[in-house]
Formats: sequence, structure tokens, C-alpha cells
Amino acid sequence: MELDAEFFVAAGFVLFLAVLAYLGVHRTLTTAIDERAKKITGELGEAQRLRSEAEAILASFKQKGKEAEAEAAAIIAQAKAEAELLATEAEARVSAFVTRRTQQAEMKIAQAEAQAHADVKAAAAEAAVKAAEIVLKAETTGETAAGFLLKGISELKAKLN
Repeated sequence: MELDAEFFVAAGFVLFLAVLAYLGVHRTLTTAIDERAKKITGELGEAQRLRSEAEAILASFKQKGKEAEAEAAAIIAQAKAEAELLATEAEARVSAFVTRRTQQAEMKIAQAEAQAHADVKAAAAEAAVKAAEIVLKAETTGETAAGFLLKGISELKAKLN
């Protein structure tokens, strides 16, 4: 049998494995791998727990979002109702204001008509007195006529006013 390089490499490799087995490297590697597997299993369990917590929190936030949307819709509906009520009240107040102003204007017009009527009546009475005075002066003469005329004029003025 010839001992060539391949034989020495194979023998060196077997010897290397025997030394590693004697030193217990395989147990150290197995222990390290087992510990690493336990650590990874623990991390996976923790990740699953965190994921379930995150899903629960997400569901809670989604529920709160739905509740907030419902509350916002209720607030909007209430605001619309209040706005409609305020608009109705404002319309009623404006209508009452216009009615009051119309009545005041009508009262002022009636007062102006009454004053104009009184002014026309006074002017007519004054004109009638002047005309009566002129007619009586022309037809009546003397002291008696003058006294009679003055007395009639003063009585006429007192009756018309």
C-alpha cells in the first residue's frame, strides 16, 4: 500500500476529529446549539406574545377610532340641529323686527296725516275768518258793526281751534 498525500490528509482529519472528541468539543457545540435553540424558542414565544398584544392594541385603537367617528358624527348632527334652530330663531326675530318697524312707520304716517289734516283745517278756518272779516267789513259800517265783527271773529276762532 502506498502512502500518498490523500492518505495523510484523511489520517490528519480523523486524528483532528478524535482530538476534538477527546476534548469534548462536540458536547460544547451541542450545548451551545441547544442553548441557542432555547434562546430562539424563547424569543419566538416573546415575539408571539408581543404580536398578540400588538394585535389587541390595534383592535382597541380601531374600536376607539370607530367610537370617535360615531361621536364626531353625533357632534356634527347636533351642531347642524343647533344651527337650524338658531337660523329659525334669527328668522323669527328679523320678522318681528320688520313687523315692529312697519307698525312704527304706519303710526308715523298716521300722525303725519293727522297733523296735515289739522294744519289744513286750521288754514281753512283762518281763510274763512279772513273772508268773513272782509265780507262783514264791507257790509257793516259804524261802531256797532266793528264790535259785532270783532266779537264774531273771536268766537269763530275759539270754536275752530
